[in-house]
Amino acid sequence: MSAEIEHRIIPVNGIEMHVAACGEGPLVLLCHGWPELWYSWRHQLAALAAAGFRAVAPDMRGYGGTSAPENVEAYTILHLVGDVVGLVGALGEKRALIVGHDWGAVVAWHAAQIRPDVFPALAALSVPHRRRGRALPTRTLIKAGMSDYYWIYFQEPGLAEAEFARDARFTFRRILYIGSGDTPHGEKMSFRVDRARGFLGPPADHPLPSWLSESDIDIFAAAYARTGFRGGLNWYRNIDRNWELLAPWDGALITQPALFIAGANDAVITGSLGARALEEMDSVVPNLAGKLLLAGAGHWIQQERPDAVNAALLEFARAHAGNLTFAATANA
Repeated sequence: MSAEIEHRIIPVNGIEMHVAACGEGPLVLLCHGWPELWYSWRHQLAALAAAGFRAVAPDMRGYGGTSAPENVEAYTILHLVGDVVGLVGALGEKRALIVGHDWGAVVAWHAAQIRPDVFPALAALSVPHRRRGRALPTRTLIKAGMSDYYWIYFQEPGLAEAEFARDARFTFRRILYIGSGDTPHGEKMSFRVDRARGFLGPPADHPLPSWLSESDIDIFAAAYARTGFRGGLNWYRNIDRNWELLAPWDGALITQPALFIAGANDAVITGSLGARALEEMDSVVPNLAGKLLLAGAGHWIQQERPDAVNAALLEFARAHAGNLTFAATANA
């Protein structure tokens, strides 16, 4: 795999962005989520390249080899959308198919909403698009009696960073384990945080899921031992600010062709908030090509079920490749 992938640092939107790229052809951007890296797309890069696409997976703002600005305010959704728009241009293209997982799905949804001229189609994994709420998200959670929700826990600078940095290897073993589809029900991911126990809970020797290896853990842990966890957590610290910034798009539909893929055992879509968003998604994404729910899979879907995810992404990408190549040629 490593021989096929080119790693570069590209100036984008005022930061330095590390990207892993593979193949030639219509551009496909692969945007990871929290707490991840470009490496989460290791199974997709080669598959897309072999099918005739130019697959590019960046370390997103604040992650891995990409710049991590000091100010919390430098991680708003407009910065994140600006990064992927800028990356398309920096790669010499006019349009791209954007694919996102977890927080990367949030970026993909809003990039498509804000810049449909750049992103004529999108695929989102694990996190459905949802309507903008009526009030600040954290205020809404607290009013609903959910002051222990993990978004609230992540708001205090330094708190979650310290917990996660104590043992980066354990952090990744724990987070990837509790989100995996084959983890026993009683040990799965919870969105409620007991502050006395922290997000991770007490130390435990979790077995690795079948889709994960010790060398995979090594790569994630080494990167975060170097950078810390602050960059990705700052995305959460802009949730309320994002709600304010996105007011001009309140009620706007995403009209491009879109694909949604998730694990049927993913807590993000089985909880009440996620289940409602999944059910209502057709009303805000009217050209949704499908909702593919993979039986037995959890949150880390492109790592857990790479063959099924690759097959779905390739079918969707091939169906819309003409929009990408025509635009690039016409505007060259």
